[in-house]
Amino acid sequence: MDKTIPIKNQMNGVFVHVSNLKISVKWYSDLLDLDIDLEEVDSPVHNIPLTGTTSLTLDDHTFDPNFKHNTSPSPIFNLFAPKIEEAYQYIQDKGIPIVREIESVGETAWFNIKDPDGNVVMICNC
Repeated sequence: MDKTIPIKNQMNGVFVHVSNLKISVKWYSDLLDLDIDLEEVDSPVHNIPLTGTTSLTLDDHTFDPNFKHNTSPSPIFNLFAPKIEEAYQYIQDKGIPIVREIESVGETAWFNIKDPDGNVVMICNC
């Protein structure tokens, strides 16, 4: 029997909570080599343009005075890097903090970095 449920098996977006929207937009844009006009960045949210169907929304909670920003010591999402060693060198060249060195299990390899707010992001080859 085919049943339809109201929630799809699909992830549409990731929200990253930040303390300074323009600094975070600049950081993520630089990381992904995107040309962003910071004059067009307005609180409380900004969508970083990504390839594919998933979006990346940065949210500074400007309209939520009771919001307290907390970070997780675990990655909140990963970014695809098919050549992990090249990605690692790219991150090192940018001076971005690496909080977990390259690890591998079989063909899968990854490492973790921190954004300006301390959010942990995984760079992964799958």
